[in-house]
Amino acid sequence: MRPNNPFLIAGYHSPEFFCDREMETATILDALYNGRNITLIAPRRMGKTGLIRHAFYRLKGEEPDIVTIYMDIYPTQSLGDFVRLFANAVLGKLDTVPQKALSRIRQFIRSCRPVFTLDELTGVPKVTIDVAPAEEEATLKEIFDYLGSSEKRCYIAIDEFQQIAEYPEKGVEALLRSYIQFVPNVNFIFAGSKQHVMQEMFTSSKKPFYQSTQLLTIGAIDRDKYADFATGHFLEHNLQLPLEVFEAIYDKFEGHTWYIQNLLNRLYGYNRHVDEELVAYAVQQIVSEQSYSYADLLKAYSPGHVRLLKAIAQEGCVKEVLAGDFISKHRLRAASSVRASLKKLLDNELVYQTSCGYIIYDRFLGEWLRNQVF
Repeated sequence: MRPNNPFLIAGYHSPEFFCDREMETATILDALYNGRNITLIAPRRMGKTGLIRHAFYRLKGEEPDIVTIYMDIYPTQSLGDFVRLFANAVLGKLDTVPQKALSRIRQFIRSCRPVFTLDELTGVPKVTIDVAPAEEEATLKEIFDYLGSSEKRCYIAIDEFQQIAEYPEKGVEALLRSYIQFVPNVNFIFAGSKQHVMQEMFTSSKKPFYQSTQLLTIGAIDRDKYADFATGHFLEHNLQLPLEVFEAIYDKFEGHTWYIQNLLNRLYGYNRHVDEELVAYAVQQIVSEQSYSYADLLKAYSPGHVRLLKAIAQEGCVKEVLAGDFISKHRLRAASSVRASLKKLLDNELVYQTSCGYIIYDRFLGEWLRNQVF
């Protein structure tokens, strides 16, 4: 079904509604086609999930018989959570005939009792498992054995892969690496948004995944290509999005894909020619809708954290948060207190460090903070 609004803010439809990323897509396709696993690093909401879906779409177009699987492990908190999610994502997907799928799952999954249901539309088996803590590693091995036994080429994307570093169990990275290297018919995309954690996992000689993948970091979509994409879709609907207005939007959010898409989605939905006044109205509407959740969010933080957040929001980007002039200008506490506050805000992804300095991760939260009186 064709989307009513071409500016998607979730999911993936087709290349028609996907902007650029041609070089990044080609890099992923070349790596996977030639048997190389790839590590994809990008800030949250920069478009890495859409890029993965787009690459998989292209792969399926070239090789219809391959299997592509996407799983987001951000909600997982332990190895057990990972194993359950992995099983639900993988089991049954490598066989086109349901009876064969059920037989192969029963053949390989012996450490626990899978529960089978059939998708009413596709007939594909859906499998859920309940894994006892003592059987987690055994079940994980069985899932990889199941993958390796297939005659199909399979590509698996694990998004927010840095989450495994937070699991309480020791040696999860080494455990996964030991299985991944012995499934030659399967290649992986390891995607993550915490750059320093992902870099450490794949470039440190002390880590199990050291030099095991090709690295790819993505940033903002090219300004000119994004402008052509956006203005073109407005013109198809007999609406005008002046180039200078789009460029102002692009600059305001520094090319950060999701925030630009969100705003363009609103502007397109107004079904009017776009000008600066309409852009300001759309931003105000989006921020206003989130105001209660933002206020609720800040209740979990001390006044010192909130003052630092607002100071960074007012500056837009801060090169040196611990600099004396920044601290005195915004009447913050001692540098040691600011350092502790900054660490917590970074850990909780309210603040993000870019090559230019520290920014508010959620650009709409930044807008809201600039208008608040504390």
